[in-house]
Amino acid sequence: MLPQLPISLSRNVLVSSKTFDDAGVYRLDRHRALVQTVDFFTPIVDDPFSFGQIAAANSLSDIYAMGGRPLTALNIIGFPEDLVRPRVISSILRGGLAKAAEVGCVIIGGHSIRNPEPIYGLAVTGLVDIRHVTTNANARPGDLLILTKPLGTGIATTAIKRGMASRTLQRTVTTLMSHINTVGAELAESGSVRAATDITGYGLVGHLISLCRASDVSAEIDPGAVPIISYEIHELVNLGCVPQGTRDNLNGATVLVDWTGTDETGQILLTDAQTSGGLLLCVAEANLEKALKIVRKASTPAAAVIGRIVPRRRRRPLICMTK
Repeated sequence: MLPQLPISLSRNVLVSSKTFDDAGVYRLDRHRALVQTVDFFTPIVDDPFSFGQIAAANSLSDIYAMGGRPLTALNIIGFPEDLVRPRVISSILRGGLAKAAEVGCVIIGGHSIRNPEPIYGLAVTGLVDIRHVTTNANARPGDLLILTKPLGTGIATTAIKRGMASRTLQRTVTTLMSHINTVGAELAESGSVRAATDITGYGLVGHLISLCRASDVSAEIDPGAVPIISYEIHELVNLGCVPQGTRDNLNGATVLVDWTGTDETGQILLTDAQTSGGLLLCVAEANLEKALKIVRKASTPAAAVIGRIVPRRRRRPLICMTK
């Protein structure tokens, strides 16, 4: 749909929707640029405060994925006023405030509407040094791929909705989705990462496809190196607990991915639609240890090297599985 829109971009627009990046970037002066993003979704956990935290973390992480740091945010909330009590709405907003405060971002207002089901998220404005912007379009052959959170949140949240998830998994996935990807800014400012994206609704493979297209490269993934939340995720997949978004992602990736050697469960996990997922980082091999040191120091949920960028394949699938 986007190519059909008559978008006329200013020369100050450094990053737009053309590269399927996590946020737009607009130059302010020679050294600084604004980073802007917006995201919201329906509840994925039962506790309203936790829902607010997760939705805010998801929105804020887009700024960090671009190498920036958030400054201000606006609440976006909708709810059916005859079904949701004011104290529930208040709890959602307090969850968002808590997460924003955690990273020094100020929520300065917002907008609410009546809606058939609850929605919440943030429109966030951040600041980035132009030299340190990390986009989908800067990956190079030879770069190694680092993932900072395990996969499986789409399957886990579906299991929560169906009453199939253990209490341990519910606690684990809530904590995981509430974690903000602040390490993205630290990596960008250190000069140790070349390109980056966060893993959300299109799954690991879907976001990697966008990165490869924007950078005109291909990629290889080692499925065995990709971290998964827990073995319970595998059990849930075997029980048929797979969200429709994940199935859609898998269907859409079929012609672009060589799944040789990867079973159906592995394919589902690699295309699982994540909520507030981790960062996928492209790091030159010479900077790998430096980048991993920063990632581990930031106490990210994972620091896994899962594959590499390779020269663009013209007549083969964009992404291949390796062992």
